[in-house]
Amino acid sequence: MRTMTALLVAALLASASPQQQSGLDPAKLSAIRARMQEYVDQNQAGGIVTLVGRRGQVAHLEAVGFRDLEAKDPMKPDTTFRIASMTKPITAIAVQMLEEEGKLSIEDPVEKLLPEFKGQMLVKSKSAQETVLVKPPRPITVRDLLTHTSGLPGGPPAGLSDLYSKRHRTLAEATIAYSQMALQFEPGTKWAYCNAGIDTLGRIVEAVSGKSYEAFLQERLFTPLGMKDTFFYPTAERLARAAKIYKKAGNGLAPSDNFLGDPIDGKFPLPAGGLYSTAADLARLYQMMLNRGTLDGRRYLSEASVGKMTRNHTGDLRAGFTDGIVMGLGWQIVGTPTGVTGMLSPGTYGHGGAFGTQGWLDPKKEMYFVLLVQRSGFPNGDASDLRKSLQELAVAAVTD
Repeated sequence: MRTMTALLVAALLASASPQQQSGLDPAKLSAIRARMQEYVDQNQAGGIVTLVGRRGQVAHLEAVGFRDLEAKDPMKPDTTFRIASMTKPITAIAVQMLEEEGKLSIEDPVEKLLPEFKGQMLVKSKSAQETVLVKPPRPITVRDLLTHTSGLPGGPPAGLSDLYSKRHRTLAEATIAYSQMALQFEPGTKWAYCNAGIDTLGRIVEAVSGKSYEAFLQERLFTPLGMKDTFFYPTAERLARAAKIYKKAGNGLAPSDNFLGDPIDGKFPLPAGGLYSTAADLARLYQMMLNRGTLDGRRYLSEASVGKMTRNHTGDLRAGFTDGIVMGLGWQIVGTPTGVTGMLSPGTYGHGGAFGTQGWLDPKKEMYFVLLVQRSGFPNGDASDLRKSLQELAVAAVTD
């Protein structure tokens, strides 16, 4: 009798729609598309892709507007986007994989893994006439890099100011330059968003694994997860299919340059923000995280590692760009839901990108939200409006 009941339940589940299996109301989910279309009609974006997943199901995936406004090429659900800083948590996953293998510890001084960081100094005072350097109380650690508390300057030094746009240096070359930059504050005492620190983590992955940063992620994450449209360097054909970036121009939109470069023949993968991806690929990654490290019977991270990455590592330090945010390891975490995160559960984690992309995972609600758009120069309030609308409408569709 129990066997028959189990078979009946399995049959009913198999015949249910993704929305039914996810516990989300299809009619309420449909409001997302209408709301995103309003943003396009108001010239807040050329086109938008949204995805909502819950309980292992993609319950909503829609595209509105245009990939290319000039060509009137419609946005499609599988359009590729530059996800920029949404790359950061993926770099952190690579570091966590290596810690699981015993090849590093997040408590390791960076100089232990990258000797060029030995002797790094701290700015004690600075004026127009002089800069006074002293030895820091302790060297920076891998944890400091993962949590943006190292004190490293935010980006490349003046001599490498075109590194991100040209991508013409290797990770090894870039991190040698980073290692010679003086710390701006004592490690662990402040939170300051630091692209250079995340790039350094990418170089640590290379030094510890013996593989290039890009190859490590491809072999250990992208290929086994089935993330077939996630990559660092686009071919000309892939670039032609990527969503174009637009900026505000009067009451309309105009094409915008990519200040992160489009490196068909690049050398620098930009671990802080160099990935291209699609909504479906990100859904695979996020479902693995919500599953506490597994997907389709394969384990990528231990449950302990997922828990470690997604808990508060910065205490009471002010972190993130919106109120109520704390830092995990590579992930930003909702400590106190407020404003744009007001509808999310405490412990929700995710990251945004410079062109307006967003990806957030709510373990308590068993759901995740993906917003893909390519915009430059819009006020943060506008960017928050798109994300807030998506999250509010998705959460309102929960039926249980």
